[in-house]
Amino acid sequence: MKRGELYRVVHPSAKDPRKHRVFVIVSRQIVIDSRLSTVVCAPIYSSHDGLSTQVLVGTDEGLKHDSSIHCDELISLQRTVLTNYVGTLSPSKIDALNQALRIALDLPE
Repeated sequence: MKRGELYRVVHPSAKDPRKHRVFVIVSRQIVIDSRLSTVVCAPIYSSHDGLSTQVLVGTDEGLKHDSSIHCDELISLQRTVLTNYVGTLSPSKIDALNQALRIALDLPE
């Protein structure tokens, strides 16, 4: 399991109307490699509002259609639900993700 990998999660929450949703892992690699049972993820939606906290993704990342990572909606997920691997972000998409996370969390560059 690596930072930047995408996984399809079945029934991610009671509030989510979808049967499944794709998430990208955003936790630091040292946390992912630790014994912690959860990792921080960002959801991927088919909608894109053009916000600076959203990163466009699509078929290059293993998705069926154009979508976007929503960094304003971070969630901690159990590792055990991250079993259906979809794809991995490219280095340039990781850079875009990092920038979107900085904006979403109001962190200095």
